[in-house]
Amino acid sequence: MQNAVASRSDNRGWIAPAALIVLAVTAFRVVLLAANRTDLFVDEAQYWLWGREMALGYYSKPPMIGWVIRLSTELGGSDSAFWVRLPAPLLHAITAMILGAIAAPRTGDRVAIWVAATYVTLPMVTAGSLLMSTDTIMVPFLAAALWAWLRGLERGGTVPMAMLAGAMLGIAFLGKYAAVYYVICATLAAALMWQARPGWRPALAGLATFLIAISPNIWWNLVNGMSTVEHTLDNADWVRDPGDRASLNFAGLAEFLASQLFVFGPVLFVALLWLAGSVRRRTPDQGILLLFSLPILLIVSAQALLSEAYPNWAATAYVAGTLLVVPWLLGKRLIWIRASIAIHLFLAILLPVATVVGTGWRAAPDGPLLLERYVGRTDMSAQILAEAAEQQVVAIVADDRDILADLFHIGRESDIAVYARPMAGRAPNHYVLKYSLPKGVDGPVLFVSKRQTPRLPCEATQIRRIAPTLGAYRKRPQGLYVIDAGCLSLQQ
Repeated sequence: MQNAVASRSDNRGWIAPAALIVLAVTAFRVVLLAANRTDLFVDEAQYWLWGREMALGYYSKPPMIGWVIRLSTELGGSDSAFWVRLPAPLLHAITAMILGAIAAPRTGDRVAIWVAATYVTLPMVTAGSLLMSTDTIMVPFLAAALWAWLRGLERGGTVPMAMLAGAMLGIAFLGKYAAVYYVICATLAAALMWQARPGWRPALAGLATFLIAISPNIWWNLVNGMSTVEHTLDNADWVRDPGDRASLNFAGLAEFLASQLFVFGPVLFVALLWLAGSVRRRTPDQGILLLFSLPILLIVSAQALLSEAYPNWAATAYVAGTLLVVPWLLGKRLIWIRASIAIHLFLAILLPVATVVGTGWRAAPDGPLLLERYVGRTDMSAQILAEAAEQQVVAIVADDRDILADLFHIGRESDIAVYARPMAGRAPNHYVLKYSLPKGVDGPVLFVSKRQTPRLPCEATQIRRIAPTLGAYRKRPQGLYVIDAGCLSLQQ
């Protein structure tokens, strides 16, 4: 007997129109990405460096993002920002089509087209197509895992589909650890709904392939001091010491929930909350999809209440959330889905255009740039590299992760080596972990410090403090010092 809603016919009439919409949006993004005038953000520059290393894991994230960026830059023959970011809009386009494939046999061709069009224009997808992030790497595999799992449920639970779902979820996990939420969601759904129970054999087969897929990164963590796990615990800092660090941050919860109006879109997020509040009136399909979205939102909301949560931390919820909300809105209030698409399209045009012609835009005449975080980084690195060449130092050493990330990327063709200042104890970032100044370096180095008066164990000559007039470092000047390398390396 089938444990889920009866299997539907495989509709294909949606593919051509949905693909046309998705390709048009994606082509627009790629064209403007080529003209994008923003600098790589600190995380993007770090991910690029990871791609140069090609490891099974990294300090703060699983490895897929480094692998994908390496593939893109190798195919493009360039390490420019365009090739670092190019996979982002392409991966979201793939995700949109996978979601259409999930929707078509359940709700028909028309709904599948709307689902694909809605996903590819979501505010979080527009932003995620401009910047390379781990969410972007994760979502196509997460969508593929959901497709395979639901397909297996339609057939009463099958081992091959469960294994495919487990493998796809494992690869999604290698993109971002948030993919593990789906294990929680599938377990909860099976506990609450008989239609969501695949049977023990498929469930164990799916779990086994998931564990096999993530095993390389688990092994890497075991031999590297659980580096990525430690960083994840740093993000959820209350877990380490609930008594002292956990508190009820209602303002943080309200801010997080408000931010979801801009992540998922105001119409869609309100509709998702409405559906969550009337769960007993939902069909089995809707119930399963709700259980693959609402628990994630609740978990991240709890993190926001106990400490803090970034807006994108709930992005995983909106893969199933799109499949749930769009058909419901189409069946209830077509005007609202049209309004939603209109809002999303406005942002989908505005944000990419802003990265080309709006890098000088300000909210007020004397206010900061609207894109301040994403400009001025190249300028700062160029000034530091020029000063290092003028001072004829053997290397540059910095104590700021942002500066190090920019220097490694901007100075990738420079003859001057770049190192992090060594620190005692657990490394606070990837650069200190892997690129600390070694003891063997001899001669003067240019030390770059974000501190007004850095603590140095021996004499140093201060050159000057620099800060570009615009952008990310406008209010974060960096001090430049010439100091003997052996002096800094003693701090290991």
